[in-house]
Amino acid sequence: MPSDVRVFEANAPQADLDDLRSRLSAARLPEAETVHHAGSGPPRWDQGVPLTDLVDVVDYWRTEYDWRAFEERLNRIGQFRTTIDGLGIHFLHRRSARADAVPLLLTHGWPGSIAEFVDVVDELADPENVDAPAFHVVVPSLPGFGYSDKPTTTGWGTEKIAAAWVELMERLGYRRFTAHGGDWGGNITTVLGGRFPEQVLGIHTTFAAGPPGLTTEGLTAVERRWAEEIHHFWRHRAAYAKQQATRPQTIGYSLVDSPVGLLAWIFDKFAEWTDTEDSPFETISVDRVLDDVTLYWLTRTGASSARIYYESHNSLDPELRVDVPSAITMYPRDIEKCPRPWAQERYRQIVRWRAPEAGGHFPSLEVPEYFVRDLREGLAAVLATVG
Repeated sequence: MPSDVRVFEANAPQADLDDLRSRLSAARLPEAETVHHAGSGPPRWDQGVPLTDLVDVVDYWRTEYDWRAFEERLNRIGQFRTTIDGLGIHFLHRRSARADAVPLLLTHGWPGSIAEFVDVVDELADPENVDAPAFHVVVPSLPGFGYSDKPTTTGWGTEKIAAAWVELMERLGYRRFTAHGGDWGGNITTVLGGRFPEQVLGIHTTFAAGPPGLTTEGLTAVERRWAEEIHHFWRHRAAYAKQQATRPQTIGYSLVDSPVGLLAWIFDKFAEWTDTEDSPFETISVDRVLDDVTLYWLTRTGASSARIYYESHNSLDPELRVDVPSAITMYPRDIEKCPRPWAQERYRQIVRWRAPEAGGHFPSLEVPEYFVRDLREGLAAVLATVG
């Protein structure tokens, strides 16, 4: 192990866990929402997280949830920290036992975290099927997220993060590697593929963004619907992004001071962005959502994580083109699904394109078996192109 990479173990002070339970017990909650799912009226999530749903999760968080079990899982995978450009970066690193394994960088987004990938790391590194590709898996925590340091100055946008990831992989001995991401991780993965073709063998992403100003002319009916959904999302459902892009410090006080406020802010997105009828817990366990939320809480990163929007919202270079081979998957309930003709304007060598029938914004949690298979097959197509 390089001397500038240090082993890290998660071990929250018991006082912090006791304080969390105390705050949950003393929570002041508002009255119930004024919409109910009855007949032709507005759906019950129309005003945000319903009171009964929140109360159930808060009660479980306070009385049954086991943070120590999640800490143990992280420590078993292998956790490390290193300093890049003056900032401490935390990451999971699971080396494969296979001699033919290829380095793979997985980047999360918001309101996700490394918790998105803990259920798939082992299978990616050491698959049961010996014919499946294997990977040396690296999962960094974004700056200002989880156990990575919080930037104290501006500048840590997606371009700088991508450059830091290249340095991280080089430090681990991976001079060439593959990369995957969704949400902000997809944005960063796009930057990696576009800016660092000498280091990045190819990419797999669930986020694809064409250059601005493209026309809907020539799109299929499905692709036109996707374009309409993107427009509707940013017009009617993106208040969280505008808030975090313009006033991350203001919302940050609530997110760092109130565990119930933090839970509601994140729970709302897990509910809205998953491929479910009513609750994210139809496909994702309560424990995994609380692993994610508790990580934000214990590391006090509600404000610092929000600042990635301030740094990078709408900042993807319109001239950036990705020439390395790219595998792209558009899950049906994700918040942005890019029509393939638009994607082809930026990603110049799409070697595999998939639009599965199920899954949303958090596929590694919602449909983990499909996610792993799709990621393997996508990267196999990438690597076959590289030769």
